[in-house]
Amino acid sequence: MAETVTPTVDDTPPPPASTRRERRGWYIYDWANSAFQSTVITVFLGPFLTTVAETAAGCELGADTCDGYVHPLGIRVAAGSYYPYLISLSVFLTVFALPVIGAIADRSANKKRLLGGAAFTGAGATIAMAFVTGDRYLLGGALFLVANISFGAAIVVYNSFLPQLGGPDERDGISSRGWALGYLGGGLLLAVNLATVSLLSEDGNPQRTLDLARWSIVSAGVWWAVFTLVPLRWLRDRPSAEAVAARGNVLTDGFRQLGRTVRGIRAYPLTLFFLLAFLVFNDGIQTVITMASQYGTEELRLEQSTLIVTILLVQFLAFGGALLLGALARRIGARKTVLISLVLWAGVILGVFWLPAEAPLPFMALGACIGLVLGGSQALSRSLFSQLIPAGKEGEYYGFYEISDRGTSWLGPLAFGIVFQLTASYRVGLVSLVGFFVVGFLLLLAVPMRRAIIAAGNTPPRVL
Repeated sequence: MAETVTPTVDDTPPPPASTRRERRGWYIYDWANSAFQSTVITVFLGPFLTTVAETAAGCELGADTCDGYVHPLGIRVAAGSYYPYLISLSVFLTVFALPVIGAIADRSANKKRLLGGAAFTGAGATIAMAFVTGDRYLLGGALFLVANISFGAAIVVYNSFLPQLGGPDERDGISSRGWALGYLGGGLLLAVNLATVSLLSEDGNPQRTLDLARWSIVSAGVWWAVFTLVPLRWLRDRPSAEAVAARGNVLTDGFRQLGRTVRGIRAYPLTLFFLLAFLVFNDGIQTVITMASQYGTEELRLEQSTLIVTILLVQFLAFGGALLLGALARRIGARKTVLISLVLWAGVILGVFWLPAEAPLPFMALGACIGLVLGGSQALSRSLFSQLIPAGKEGEYYGFYEISDRGTSWLGPLAFGIVFQLTASYRVGLVSLVGFFVVGFLLLLAVPMRRAIIAAGNTPPRVL
């Protein structure tokens, strides 16, 4: 009986072209959610939740060491391992949740509502961190899981708007401007929070520092919620023909559609090959970002102030770097630009090996180099992938893409950890990550992009 609606779907007029106001609304969501990534994930949440877990384990606040354990759900866990385990659990849950969210988005006639629901759920959980006081480590862990999974779900829905906002020749610029504004917004709030903690902290009063960190986390949730109102007002829903024709329950239809997509994705092997290339080189990028602070502290013996300045430097230079590489992509093509960025990434990692200890300026200089290539490589990978998605399946495919972005970042840390265990050298461990950029470069180079785009039923941009 479902086939009877086909003629109506075929007669559905194409959606109107996107407006400048609509694209600006899309950019603003990057500005909104990046505060969670920079302030919460990158800087404050790990030390904050670890301290709360240590308090629950019976350790005195501010103690240099702690051998205590907590027992979430009856499982004996070292307090210092609680946050890494939470990260792993959230990644595991995300792997299952994001493709389903993407499938639901593709079957929904109101993606803005899905975007708002995921964003406000994540922002609300982040704001609720205000109640994580004393030894409430279980509450903090539960709120983090909700916030992090919601963050990924909202990104999937948000990314699925990209193919509808511009043609093949416009998406690199649109994606780059979104990433750039995200780094600017995330860096701005992080700078304010770091300055506040620095100015208001008191020597010998670790509880005050902990409270300031907690309210910094809360501020990121408020920022995320408030600025999400702009894209929800300025974006327009552009439901696919399949969404217009949908008559059943969006949730159950989404699960069924996901099953069909998983079975049918083998029809697009070149799209899968691109995902593999992205999985490899992006894992290297995420590992460098994750391990940079530990490398600076343990191997280079740098002061905390140096690490803070470098983090801010990376944030703000990534704004310019995303725009710069976006402009380069307009001239030589997105794939060539991403390939160049991977060569630069490998060069930066090799440069890290020769950094002298206790020398902040060379470390900051390499941080500046990372900032310049970071935003552009991520933004252009996103826009390149948009060319490889069959029409009407943007949410589902970006669900798989986001898994590659967030769900596989254990490969690089695993390689780093094994090499460090064998060599007892952070330098050798970090340099081992060059392999991710070399392999990712070769895999991406092997993707015939024009043929892959045509195979997905899309029109290739003039310059690739």
